[in-house]
Amino acid sequence: MSFTRRVIGAMRLDGTTYEEVEADPGALWQAAAVVGGFGLAAGIGLSGGALTVRSTLTLTAAVVIGWLSWAVIVYHVGGRLLAEAQTRTDGPEIARTIGFSAAPGLLLALVAVPVARPVTFAIVAVWMLVAMVVAVRHALDFTHVSRAIAVCLIGWLVVAILAVATGFAFGPLVS
Repeated sequence: MSFTRRVIGAMRLDGTTYEEVEADPGALWQAAAVVGGFGLAAGIGLSGGALTVRSTLTLTAAVVIGWLSWAVIVYHVGGRLLAEAQTRTDGPEIARTIGFSAAPGLLLALVAVPVARPVTFAIVAVWMLVAMVVAVRHALDFTHVSRAIAVCLIGWLVVAILAVATGFAFGPLVS
């Protein structure tokens, strides 16, 4: 399946696409491209008209670090703490599926349109969350979506705590 079809399949929340990406070690670079595109789209959309190379690179770097962090958290929480008997996974499989679940984030560039900003942001945020649940379910071979939701909620809490702690630690240095 081509890269474009995979991105569209991920956006359509197609489980077959996520299974294919999970099984293809060569898809790691494609997943990284999706995450990079998401970072660029977020930089454009969330710039509020003040788009700079520095802000775009910073946001893209933050998105990539977030992707890697999220993959590690999902691997440990879903692959170890909440694993089912049939759960078999490794870090790269998680990274690939998580990367493609960021595909709806490519639409964040549309947030730059002021009249559409709140609605577009809300739709893309929910869409990405649902894509994450689908990706986690397929990457970890869960039989029930409730376990994937639990992994995503726990992961989100961990990421939120880390983000707040990072803000407190480095915020004064940046401002």
